[in-house]
Amino acid sequence: MIVQRPSVEVFTPDSYENMLKKIERIGRVCYKSEDKIEEGSAERFIRGIIRRGHESVIEHASITVKFICDRGVTHEIVRHRIASYSQESTRYCNYVKEKFGRQITCIDIATGFQYDLNCEADRRKYDVWMAAMRSAEESYFKLIELGATPQEARSVLPNSLKTELVATMNLREWRHFFRLRADRAAHPQCREVACMLLERLAADYPVFFADLLEADGE
Repeated sequence: MIVQRPSVEVFTPDSYENMLKKIERIGRVCYKSEDKIEEGSAERFIRGIIRRGHESVIEHASITVKFICDRGVTHEIVRHRIASYSQESTRYCNYVKEKFGRQITCIDIATGFQYDLNCEADRRKYDVWMAAMRSAEESYFKLIELGATPQEARSVLPNSLKTELVATMNLREWRHFFRLRADRAAHPQCREVACMLLERLAADYPVFFADLLEADGE
C-alpha cells in the first residue's frame, strides 16, 4: 500500500496576460469604454469590477485543475454545479495491475487533519486508520483473486483511496469554490487542497484571486 499527500496541478494553457486582455475587452462592452484600453489598464479595470461585485464578466474565462486527493474530498468538490469533471474510475482501474504498482494508494489522513504523530492520541488514531487501509487493500486483492471484476471489488475500497479529478470552472465559480472550501469551517481535507490551489492561483492570476487569499489570512 502506498500512502501519499494530496496535490494540485493547473492545466490551463492560457497566459495571465491573455486572460486579462480578454476579460477587460469583454467587460468594457458593458460600459462602452473600449477606448480606455491601454497598457496596464486591464488589472485596474478587473480589480474594480470584482470589488463592485460585477463578477459575471469573469465567467468568460476558465481554469482547469487536476486534484489528487481522496475520494471523500471529491464528493464535496463535485457539488459545485457550474463545472466539468473527469475522474479516475474505480470501475475500470484494476489496482492489481503493474501500472498501479500492484497496490492501492491512499491519501494520508494525517496531513489534512494535522495529526501530530509524536502525540500518543494522534498516533493511535493514525495506526487504526493504517490498519483499516491495509485491510481494505487485502480484501480488494482477495476479491480480484476470486474472479471479481474491478467494479465488484471496488465496493471494499475506502474513502481515503487516492483519486485524480480534473475540474474546469470559470473564474467566478472558482472564487465561489474558494469562499466555501478554503473557509475555516470547511472539511479539513477539502480545505487542505483548496488552500493549496488558492495559493497557486493567487500567485499566477493575482487580480482574480489574491483578495481571497488576503481575506483567508485575516
